[in-house]
Amino acid sequence: MTTEIAPTPWNKKTHLLHIGIKGYDIPKDNLPPANLVFLVDVSGSMKSSDKLALVKSALKLLSRQLTAKDKVSLVVYAGAEGLVLEPTPGNQSGKIIAALDRLSAGGSTNGGAGIQLAYAVAKQAFIRDGINRVLLATDGDFNVGTVSHEALINLIEEKRKSGISLTTLGFGTGNYNDRLMEQLADAGNGNYAYIDNINEAQKVLVDEMSSTLNTIAKDVKIQIEFNPAKVAEYRLIGYENRMLKREDFSNDQVDAGEIGAGHTVTALYEIALVGSGGERLENRRYGDNQTVSGQDNELAFLRLRYKAPDGDTSQLLEWPLMRQDLVDSTSERFRFSAAVAAFGQQLRGGKYLERFSYDEILSLARGARGDDPFGYRAGLIELVNLAKSLSHER
Repeated sequence: MTTEIAPTPWNKKTHLLHIGIKGYDIPKDNLPPANLVFLVDVSGSMKSSDKLALVKSALKLLSRQLTAKDKVSLVVYAGAEGLVLEPTPGNQSGKIIAALDRLSAGGSTNGGAGIQLAYAVAKQAFIRDGINRVLLATDGDFNVGTVSHEALINLIEEKRKSGISLTTLGFGTGNYNDRLMEQLADAGNGNYAYIDNINEAQKVLVDEMSSTLNTIAKDVKIQIEFNPAKVAEYRLIGYENRMLKREDFSNDQVDAGEIGAGHTVTALYEIALVGSGGERLENRRYGDNQTVSGQDNELAFLRLRYKAPDGDTSQLLEWPLMRQDLVDSTSERFRFSAAVAAFGQQLRGGKYLERFSYDEILSLARGARGDDPFGYRAGLIELVNLAKSLSHER
């Protein structure tokens, strides 16, 4: 866990609090044996080149990373579900790739039945103390069978009790259902990625294979309590759909997010210190009746809860954030995260960005690009340039 607090790039009267969590790394060669079930949507909506054809290429990349200790199965679903490949040793990549090559798209989408079969196959090939995971590849266009989103989520929540997790891989545009894909992954104690080209497939399924497949902590929750004597206002940037009630933080029955090996999670808060002039809200007529406790120089108190992958009881970690933690010199990680946050806000209208322009976002991102071995940061800079060219700022 790392924290940084420094002036906000787009508003010098406020500060940005950067909270970073990084899971410990596990080299691919040290991963436990994996029992993977590829669950592939082959309905008619998957016919385009950025859907089923890309799914095949992506899963072939992953297949080539597996070894004899691993198992791969292939289940498909459209109007009906079917088992295309029985559990097969991971070193038989030729057999796995041949099965993928036989897939073609057509028919309607009975996602619920396919999920049922995929979990049954995963249970049949279950590896004790190994990775047991269903990888669902689809555009999320469920239109027959178990079509209620709530029913699908409930089905996945029930299946996760068997020790089998779910990764959802989204493909295509147009009818793509991003929200459902994320919800299904959350319900399945897994993760979610959107794959729009082969480079993104390489990133998710090869470069970040350990993070994608191997969960090292589940139901991870962050809670931060700001000292009202020091912090007048605050706002969380992003994560609007991941908010928990205060009482849910300590409730181990409430589901939360998972962290994979080497996985990084970033949370950003914009805060206005008392008397900074960065406040946006009107003063309260009767003041703030909250009782301030702890050290006078505490800005906030940070709490983290997590469970071991096979555990049911959470562990609690706590840190105070102090006034002396405020800095002017920041890390590349802080500055690049700020650039990403500014870009996301700009795409949504930039309500809190003052007059921070695309050019200023580009300058911030370029200055924090640093070591970029896989070109991910360069990709963000390219996206900002593209957005700028499509905006009135060009």
